Amino acid sequence: MIGLVDQIHNIKADDKYTVIFTLKGGNVDFPYILSDYHLTISPVGTIGAEWEKGIGTGGYILESFEPGVRALTKRNPNYWKEGRAHFDEIETLSIPDYNARTTALMTGQIDYMDLCELKTIHILKKSPGIQVIKTTSGFHFTIPMLVDVSPYDNNDVRLALKYAINREHIVKTVLRGYGTVGNDHPISPIMRFYASESELPQRKYDPEKAKFHLKKAGLEGHTFKLHTSALSGFLDYALLFKEHAAKAGINIELVRVPTDGYWDSVWRKVPFCQSQWNARPTEDMMFSTCYTGDADWNETHLRHKRFDELMIKARKELDNTKRREMYVEMQKIVSNEGGSIVFLFKNIVEAASDKVKYKNIAGNYDSDGLRNTERWWFKV
Repeated sequence: MIGLVDQIHNIKADDKYTVIFTLKGGNVDFPYILSDYHLTISPVGTIGAEWEKGIGTGGYILESFEPGVRALTKRNPNYWKEGRAHFDEIETLSIPDYNARTTALMTGQIDYMDLCELKTIHILKKSPGIQVIKTTSGFHFTIPMLVDVSPYDNNDVRLALKYAINREHIVKTVLRGYGTVGNDHPISPIMRFYASESELPQRKYDPEKAKFHLKKAGLEGHTFKLHTSALSGFLDYALLFKEHAAKAGINIELVRVPTDGYWDSVWRKVPFCQSQWNARPTEDMMFSTCYTGDADWNETHLRHKRFDELMIKARKELDNTKRREMYVEMQKIVSNEGGSIVFLFKNIVEAASDKVKYKNIAGNYDSDGLRNTERWWFKV
């Protein structure tokens, strides 16, 4: 886990059911961090390829697994959580084609599907026996600028580009309303220390402010090269951004690159590109993953002394009022001085048979935080 390993001094087993973590410093949210899906419990020695054997402490036992095709699991009779893992068995299928996946749901061949296609979601809504599940999410898209590379080392340039994107238009057209606008920081509205409108006003599309900051930077007429790809709707977002920026007198040239190798050869390598992030369980984990100066995945190369100081203080502060003040200030720093245009949070949109029941769906990842097979049940 990025940032987490550096915080742990020692791990040891205390008895058969207890593990003791000794940290290098205070971390109020440490128990929440351990809920992240990257962290699992397995027997000593089961490393590397042995994860495919499915030996762990989950609610289901792996019967068979064909990578990219199918997995069959059966309920673990010795599961340690009470009132969880209700299904006798789970068959997980990979159906890449959306039409085939939708047909399978509508004909009762499957009970649940993720990754609904937004342009045809209205069809599912009208289908008898089908429920569409919309969840406000922490999943967000960013347009990172390397703040240590010209001209993005000038905050007026960064502000000009932040004001030059019409977030509301993108949510309405590309996401068809299934999302919320971002405010140039990664903390989503579902998180407890999210900065409200009164604490940090929402940045809106403002061509005149964009022109002002660009002129202040002395870059009128400059052409910005935005690297984009066919990944996850990147190109759609980039085309609209180019259109919005043009109305502010800002020239953006789109540089299309292959999807293969994008994260290795483009992301964090070129000064202006696109990115996306899944949610993290806490504000501390989200920020420490990609915004602190020493973060391995710092996608803008931001190094802000005050921000890093607040990270350490907020991490160990027990008073939630004081913690909120710190996290709000951190959101302001990133929004007003950072190098990332965080323009939207995408809702999780899934569909299931109406016999499937659930409550309090998580918004950190698809499939109820990747735990729907453990938490959901069939209507009796």
